[in-house]
Amino acid sequence: MAAAVSAHNYITIKKSFFSTKAIYTPTGSPVKAMVLEYSPTEGEEVERLLDLPIAKIPAEVSRKGKPRTGSNGNFRLEVCLSDDHQFCSLQLFRYVDFIYQPLFEPRFYEGKDVEPLLSIF
Repeated sequence: MAAAVSAHNYITIKKSFFSTKAIYTPTGSPVKAMVLEYSPTEGEEVERLLDLPIAKIPAEVSRKGKPRTGSNGNFRLEVCLSDDHQFCSLQLFRYVDFIYQPLFEPRFYEGKDVEPLLSIF
């Protein structure tokens, strides 16, 4: 997913001697990556939530609860989120045949569409 995020129009990659940083250009906010792993049951719930319309996600999470993360899960959610919560990119993977296979292409969200996603993680 790193290649897709770095190729996004609103992401600038700044390299220095000791680090590489991604910046969400419209707001100048740093973008940080995280990886969340889920059990098969919780991962299927994350997949279902991500297939819902954005506006319905918070209500569904408050009704059923936030999916619980674990270690060495069957599902892996890769997330890039700007510090100001104005940009989010995510991609869900499932462990199949000894490798994590993407369940969909990276998805990008900006502005008001980001906040409802935060209830998942």
